[in-house]
Amino acid sequence: MTLFNATQCTLGEGPLWHPERGELLWFDIVGRRLHSASSYWQFGEMVSAAGWVSRDVLLIASESRLFRYDLDTGAEETLCMLEADSPATRSNDGRADPMGGFWIGTMAKAEAKGAGAFYRYYKGELRKLWDGITVTNAQCFVPDGRTAYFSDTPTHQVMRVALDAEGWPCAAPEVALDFTAQGWYPDGAVTDAAGNLWIAFWGRGCVEGYSPTGEKLATYDFPCPQTTCPALGGADFSQLYCTSAARDLTDGNPANGQTFVLDTGIRGRAEPRVLL
Repeated sequence: MTLFNATQCTLGEGPLWHPERGELLWFDIVGRRLHSASSYWQFGEMVSAAGWVSRDVLLIASESRLFRYDLDTGAEETLCMLEADSPATRSNDGRADPMGGFWIGTMAKAEAKGAGAFYRYYKGELRKLWDGITVTNAQCFVPDGRTAYFSDTPTHQVMRVALDAEGWPCAAPEVALDFTAQGWYPDGAVTDAAGNLWIAFWGRGCVEGYSPTGEKLATYDFPCPQTTCPALGGADFSQLYCTSAARDLTDGNPANGQTFVLDTGIRGRAEPRVLL
């Protein structure tokens, strides 16, 4: 494990390895910033997750909307509103699916129980999938796009749901992994090329891998307790990146909120392009 970027994010989240730019992008939700290794972009409200549309254009989720953003020019175009009538909520974790859709979760800024929801944006339509969620996390997908994972972090569970040919849920969600007995909090997650699930655990300072059948594959430890979300990137997608959060930590650990990278034997794949 090595330090990738020393910026201390209050709430680092949403790492995205951009396959056309060949670089990692990530957010500090509380700081209202999108970061890269060499630059940052400041926004007027909280931003949390993105999918790539082209080399220079992203779909970004904020606390009130989904919008198209040009990294070079700063031009913005609102695609749809996202709970804009509820100032108590914001966006959280999000990821593109293999069909070109974008999954995004919302939650209360004060983490009020059941105030959030999961949504999917696909070809211009934003559709609510499930509500009554407290902390939306872990949206990721098997390579063929026919299964999605997600988590309501305080439940200690990662759910799995079957998807139809257009990427919409077509069955009731079921429990894929249950960490209730351990009291662990699954945060962000990503799948590799084999469909294995790599989960960052809030409060444990680690990313763990699980096979589709639930077998633990590996544990990678990081020097900060609040690991938030992994991403697979690099030239062959074998580098594991992980964001973290410094929020509410007063121990003076400089690693809190920093972003890390390690070389692994994992074989990842490029994140899908979002189709607008």
